[in-house]
Amino acid sequence: MRERTGLLLDPYFSATKLGWLLDNVEGARRRAEAGELAFGTIDCWLLWKLTHGRVHATDATNASRTLLFDIHRQEWDPDLLDLFGIPATLLPEVRDSAGEFGRTDPELLGASIPVAGIAGDQQAALVGQACFEPGMVKSTYGTGCFMVMNTGQAVVSENRLLTTVGYRLNGKTSYALEGSIFVAGAAIQWLRDGLNLISHASETEALARRAGSAGGVYLVPAFTGLGAPWWDPHARGALLGLTRDTGIAEVVTAGLEAVCYQSRDLLEAMAADCGQRPTTLRVDGGMVVNNWLGQTLSDVLGVRVDRPRVTETTALGAAYLAGLGCGLFGSLEDIAGQWQCERAFEPALPEPERQRRYQGWREAVQRVCSDNRQ
Repeated sequence: MRERTGLLLDPYFSATKLGWLLDNVEGARRRAEAGELAFGTIDCWLLWKLTHGRVHATDATNASRTLLFDIHRQEWDPDLLDLFGIPATLLPEVRDSAGEFGRTDPELLGASIPVAGIAGDQQAALVGQACFEPGMVKSTYGTGCFMVMNTGQAVVSENRLLTTVGYRLNGKTSYALEGSIFVAGAAIQWLRDGLNLISHASETEALARRAGSAGGVYLVPAFTGLGAPWWDPHARGALLGLTRDTGIAEVVTAGLEAVCYQSRDLLEAMAADCGQRPTTLRVDGGMVVNNWLGQTLSDVLGVRVDRPRVTETTALGAAYLAGLGCGLFGSLEDIAGQWQCERAFEPALPEPERQRRYQGWREAVQRVCSDNRQ
């Protein structure tokens, strides 16, 4: 399964959920086998709605996240369909990430407009960050965090990362490694809404600057388990290292630092899989407007961190693919020429201190992993 799909068996992906629906929703399997139902990821549903049900299609990046798609042969895998009990008639046609997918119904937008690009969230961000050369890495920081490295060719991870389609253009597939962090910005939301320690996320930068560091406090935000490289759905969160000197500033800072430590977990795994450590990380998403976070991320990772002028790169990447699909851009080089760095952060933390803090994080994570909990 992993060799064909690049994924791990996990409820995070579509196949198990689709199989459950067919088995547990009355009449679903009968209707699916009769060709009365259709399945798709959210892009597929949007395309269906935009074209008034005329087009049932997706792109290779979204197909690659279903646990049903052979990313090497670029087709739905009959053995996996049989394993999960899913009729092939449910599935959409898989196309390149750029090109005309169909035209919108004129009644929706007042005109028939071509839909010319489709990609999954993180693959779109990879394009928006212009990471077109093997070894280039981007990381998106929103509710969760998703780090993606362009590998060119498919690389089978030995460190529990996902092998995925980065994009497919003109029939040629570029592959990537991806690590998913389930809780990044969601940890700050929890500090705000669950513990009422802050009233707005923007307060975190001033609190972190006041604290300087978390002072040995570690927040492991395994509220829904741990993603890559741990993949432990039974792990649970913990706040460790508290003393009587610990205050709101230190706890909030620990929440920000947790994002950085989890990012290093992913970067170390990618370096081990690819045999070389990236020297630059391109970042985007709502969290990266925090300059303290940008600097600390660079300090913890020991690499340069580049923040682009446009941080909503998922939307930007989708627009780039649409531009490529309708001829506005002639090549990926044209898109790469649009990328601009707004601010770069260089590591300033001494190496011994960087390693000491990271070792403390690793020990904290081991405390919450399901195999090690008493």
